[in-house]
Parts: sequence; C-alpha cells; structure tokens
Amino acid sequence: MVHRNISLSILYRTILYRTKLDTPVRDCETFLSADDLRINMWNLEVGNQCFNIIDLKPLDMEDLGQSSLIKLGLSHIFDVSNIRPDPLASLRPVVEVITSAEFHPTYCNLLAYGSSRGFIRLVDMRQSALCDQNARILQDREAHGSRSFFTEIAASISDIKFAKDGRHILTRDYMNLKLWDLHMESSPIVSFKIHEFLRPKLSELYNGDFIFDKFDCCLSRDGRHFATGTYSNTFKVFCHDGGHTDGTRLEASKNPNRVSHSQECQKNAGLLTIFARGRHWRGHENSRFDSSDEIPCDLDSKLIHLAWHPTTNLIACAAKCSLYTYYAESSFNA
Repeated sequence: MVHRNISLSILYRTILYRTKLDTPVRDCETFLSADDLRINMWNLEVGNQCFNIIDLKPLDMEDLGQSSLIKLGLSHIFDVSNIRPDPLASLRPVVEVITSAEFHPTYCNLLAYGSSRGFIRLVDMRQSALCDQNARILQDREAHGSRSFFTEIAASISDIKFAKDGRHILTRDYMNLKLWDLHMESSPIVSFKIHEFLRPKLSELYNGDFIFDKFDCCLSRDGRHFATGTYSNTFKVFCHDGGHTDGTRLEASKNPNRVSHSQECQKNAGLLTIFARGRHWRGHENSRFDSSDEIPCDLDSKLIHLAWHPTTNLIACAAKCSLYTYYAESSFNA
C-alpha cells in the first residue's frame, strides 16, 4: 500500500465570501464546500479541481474578485491553479445567498442547502450537472404572511442538518428551530421558538449586528431530540414526542443551571431531564449583561457552535474560550 500526503487547497476569491467546508458524502471520497454563491464538490484524491453543483454568481462580480471557469461537457470544473476572469457567469441578479449545505446521509446524489430567504432546496445531481434550476423548495408559507425588513433578515437559514432516517431535516433561523418532512414542502412538522422575547427588539438587534448571528443546530441519533444555541451562554434542548415546543434551557458554565419552560414536556421526554451535569474545559470569561422584559439575556455571550454525538447522548458546545460537554446516561431507542 502506497501512502500519499494529499494537499487540498481552496483559493479564496475575496474576503467577502465565507467558505464553509461541509459534510463528506457517504462514499467517503467526496465532500462539499460552499460560499455565498456557489456549492462545490471535491474529491479527496484531487487537490486542484472541484465540480460546481450550485452557481448563483451574477454577471457583474468585478468588485468581488475573479475566478476561472472551464465548461467541460455538462459539468463545470474550477481549476484553482489558474485564475482568470469568468466569461460564463450567470445573467440573473443575486437576490439570495447560500448559507448552509449538507449531503443526504444515505443517497450520494441528493443534497440540501439553505438560503438567506429562508428557503431549503433539495437537489438531485442526477437530473443536471448544475442544479440551481432543478430543486424542490421547502418553504414555511405560514411564516411568510406578515413580513418586514427585520423579519426577512431573521428568516435566513443559518444551519441545516439531515436526520439519520434521511426523511427529515432540521433547520435553524435566527428566531426558530424547525423540523421538516421532505414529503411536506409547504410547512415544517413543528417549529420551536428559541428566544421569542427578542422579537420586539429586532430593530435594536439589527443596529448591533446581533441579528446576523448564525447559530448551529443538531439532533440526536434517534431524531427525536434537538438542540441549538442562544444568548447568555445557553442552549435549548427540545423533544418531538412531548407535544410541547418550549423545551429545556441549559447554561454552559462551570455551575450550569437547567431552566425548564415545560414540566409536562420533561415528564414525557426523559432525555431532557438528565442533561444536568456539564463537563467543561474553561477559559476566560468577560461579558456584558443585558436584560429584556425581565428575561436575562447577555448578547455578548452567545453559544454559536454545538454538536450531538452520532451514537451517544452527548452534546458538545463551545462558549467563548470554553468547551462544555453534557451527557445523559439513558440509551437511545434507535
């Protein structure tokens, strides 16, 4: 067996783009990368080329930088070793940007991506090499009733996660965590409110740029429990079976406090009640404390990143310079 060190380098066009390396495909050979306007698929064995799957790039992008584009048959291949102006860019204007993307856990030809308009698009790479025109759109039509400038921004999808069964998708926007069934395109199965008390303060959050905070979401292996972060170094855990959407709020700190907003939900979902102890690696702490409508909220202490262990009742979350893990001793019924 010959071992090779493969150096994979992605050339950044401009600092205005946020390149995100995303999940690998089930075949363990390819993975996704995404920025605001494009989703590319890479092969681990090829370090200087990638296939363009989604392209929202408009015609005039001179102020955002240049990149090379070579059209080969039905596929678009980027040669990152030779940068030239792009003569084949799309003619449509940019009305939304890509915010997150993930491959289907079972089928390598399916992927989903979220956008700044609150849409989730499911594309099949077998239909077309460039998939931005062939997609199923999941849209919460009820939430698109009364709209304003601030609610449009808050509707932006910050993270999406496929459930293990491949049929459900978990999405997070600024105000809500939503569970979707791929067979239901017009509305989510359930919507969990994260910090509804901040809704009257959207204009102030916009002025302070807090409305642009991008929170991760995660779900358990059995697909029945979900978690996402919020402010004051806290995160919320929800259950799908309990019938309630308030969930349990946990604090990521040396002495964590669990605040339940639904006693009946805890009674029906034992997993939520036993995330009581947090193990942590602690760093510096320095925060400003605010309050809103008698609910404590420290906007400078935000819990953005968290992940659920793929096989164990373990949640890892990062708050400032600290890493915390929360463990529940019960086993999954998966």
